[in-house]
Amino acid sequence: MALPCTHRVELLLFAAAFLCGAWAAAMLTRTQGSFSGSCPLYGVATLNHSSLALSRGSAPSLCYFVAGASGLLALYCLLLLLFWVYSSCIEDSQRGPIGLRIALAISAVAIFLVLVSACVLRFGTSALCKSILSQNTTVSCSEAQKIPWTPPGTGLHFYSNLHNAENSSWVNLVLWCVVLVLQIMQLKSESTPFRPLERGDPEWSSETDVLVGPRLSHP
Repeated sequence: MALPCTHRVELLLFAAAFLCGAWAAAMLTRTQGSFSGSCPLYGVATLNHSSLALSRGSAPSLCYFVAGASGLLALYCLLLLLFWVYSSCIEDSQRGPIGLRIALAISAVAIFLVLVSACVLRFGTSALCKSILSQNTTVSCSEAQKIPWTPPGTGLHFYSNLHNAENSSWVNLVLWCVVLVLQIMQLKSESTPFRPLERGDPEWSSETDVLVGPRLSHP
């Protein structure tokens, strides 16, 4: 059975959400790895002679939470996409009202997690950049990537990675919001009560015309 149009659009959005979530998790994990496991979000940078160093970072669990939330939601999108592709092609199954309500609840939780992750990335990166700029060694945080860091190579592309992770999270948030709207539309359409045809309905007249022939109008 072919999936409804709204469900097909929903699966396309899940595919895009998978890419955004996976990219955000990868960029943040790569940045945390370049700082030897320390979380640079809300971190404090200090000047050591002519090089910069991350003197104090946030708890690693903060970056683990953001990367983990993005990664788990991306995995959920991928598994859900594969399940419905398999179901529509092989098993010929369709989502029922209970499954739709569960999916709607998961989407609401996903929106909350992505919103929190995006805000943490936004304000955490901003706090790190303010700390870097306060050292008066560069005019922008992106230029700080060109300055030597201690240990060597620690801050390589840190700002680009964090900026990409943040942008991916905001796009991911929009995608999940659209998914939630589509699921609400599907739930409302399925909850519309069925009304049987009555004699005055145009559909009733067309059906009876097929069975007994059109009625003759009397002057």
